[in-house]
Amino acid sequence: MKQRVTLVVAAIAFGLVATANSGGYRFGASDQAYYEPAIAKLIDPALFPRDSALLAVQSRFLGSVHLIAAIARLTHVSMPALFLAIYVLTMAGLFAAAVALARHLGLSWWAIAGLLVIVTLRHRIAKTGANSLEGYMHPRMIAFACGVASCAALASMRLVRASLWTALSAVMHPTTGAWFAIVLIAGVAAARPATRRALAVLAVAGLVGGVALVAAGPLTGRAVTMDADWLSVLAEKDYLFPTGWPLYAWAINLAYPVVIALVYRARKRLGLVGPGEHALVAGVLALVAVFLVSVPLTSARIALAVQLQVNRIFWIADFLTAVYVAWWLIDAAGQRVRLAIVAVLMAVAVARGAYVLRVEADRQLVQASLPATAWTDALAWLQTQPASWFVLADPGHAWKYGVSVRVGAHRDTLLESGKDSSMAMYDRDVARRVKDRTAALADFDRLDAARARSLAARYRVDVLVEPKAHVLDLPVLYQNAGFVVYDLR
Repeated sequence: MKQRVTLVVAAIAFGLVATANSGGYRFGASDQAYYEPAIAKLIDPALFPRDSALLAVQSRFLGSVHLIAAIARLTHVSMPALFLAIYVLTMAGLFAAAVALARHLGLSWWAIAGLLVIVTLRHRIAKTGANSLEGYMHPRMIAFACGVASCAALASMRLVRASLWTALSAVMHPTTGAWFAIVLIAGVAAARPATRRALAVLAVAGLVGGVALVAAGPLTGRAVTMDADWLSVLAEKDYLFPTGWPLYAWAINLAYPVVIALVYRARKRLGLVGPGEHALVAGVLALVAVFLVSVPLTSARIALAVQLQVNRIFWIADFLTAVYVAWWLIDAAGQRVRLAIVAVLMAVAVARGAYVLRVEADRQLVQASLPATAWTDALAWLQTQPASWFVLADPGHAWKYGVSVRVGAHRDTLLESGKDSSMAMYDRDVARRVKDRTAALADFDRLDAARARSLAARYRVDVLVEPKAHVLDLPVLYQNAGFVVYDLR
């Protein structure tokens, strides 16, 4: 009973410190510029009549958005409350999975405490476009927590359980689940030679299925070379092409397998390694091999290879490295210094979290709904208007004002540069649309009434949202202290 209470308290502390190190929990932030509208569209099909194709580029592959939409329809819980609940469950799941993995690898409770503190230190995985943690509800984080649970089951050679967790990870986020599936299959093949023939058959069947998906299924047209128009939209996403990475990114990412191999050998000499750990390490090292194989394909700009973002396998390698570093720092160091090391790590995590939250981000710990600003007030008014309205706003409005039009107003928008360019990676037609609109909205800061009317005629835009300081000779529909909604019909 005492241990359970301690674990509950530790889980709460883990969630709070991790959230602080992520700059606080935020609803509607960052990648939710896609996820929130995509889920809203599934709940209410009348929304986003013009952006449906854009949202469907990912939605058709993500079981998570369909599941969350189904829960929202069934429970009638608001999106902000539901997203916060899922975030809390995700953090609890990651905590539990990390503890289970560390226990199955034989780490002491002191080392486990050190590992949990290390995990709270949110950081960007070099040149992957992914962070180790996110301060908002993200299906990729749910999938990662499920994947860590599958690794914990693999470490104890509970293969049915590992398979179920891997399958759930794939439902939440297909590519993340695919990387954990490789860990599982390669790991079992390495630890149990007798299974290799059956696993080879399974791998061939999977390969055939993949070819079928590309040849005549939902992945049709992905085994093509990205053309110049397509690539031009992705110019700022240099992390997609490892051959262009700076030296530091290669050094950091390839250091993971080196550290894992060295610590594994040290543990093996001490007689601490069992079949499950051998399987786990072999699986993660197999992921690195898969990445190296993918490099020529991404260098050749093969669309499917780029879209899979194989470089994100280093997120998994980063996590296993954290487990091994915690063991090396604490368990391998001896009992006398364990408490001191854990105390120092805790102090660093708490201090860093306070700094990130109060200085870097300047936010409260939890922002469970959209912030009350002049911008969100204008978006809230737009949400009361016809669902068919097409909104023109600054292409960079999401990062300038903190909330996307699609999130705050649930209305189609001509261009949201940050998220639309990310979506363009998955579809050539979307890329062409983004390129065309990006060119049309160049020098948006110098927009005048005549150009606004021209854009409205070209794209059938209904309204323009502009800062109040930028006065235009157009009919006004709504205004507040900071923004004006102009009529372009």
